Amino acid sequence: MQIYGPAQLHGPQSISAPHARAGGATQVASPAHGPDEVQISDAARLVDQVKGLPDIRQDRVNSIRAQIAAGTYETADKLGAALDRVLNELA
Repeated sequence: MQIYGPAQLHGPQSISAPHARAGGATQVASPAHGPDEVQISDAARLVDQVKGLPDIRQDRVNSIRAQIAAGTYETADKLGAALDRVLNELA
């Protein structure tokens, strides 16, 4: 359906081209240049790869859960590093 102004409402038209207003001349557009091209940057490729990664690294989660269950996850070095990061954020 095409609408030309508030008083000119036209019904459905066939799907074969070209369509034009009644009494008007029709023009068929010709391609200006060769075929369309798409160039994807390296950054866009990287973003596409990241989107393909799983949200959860299940192998890492399982490893940490096993360490917590065994009581070997919280070490003095890890706690010290975490404390240093917190203090740096507050400073």
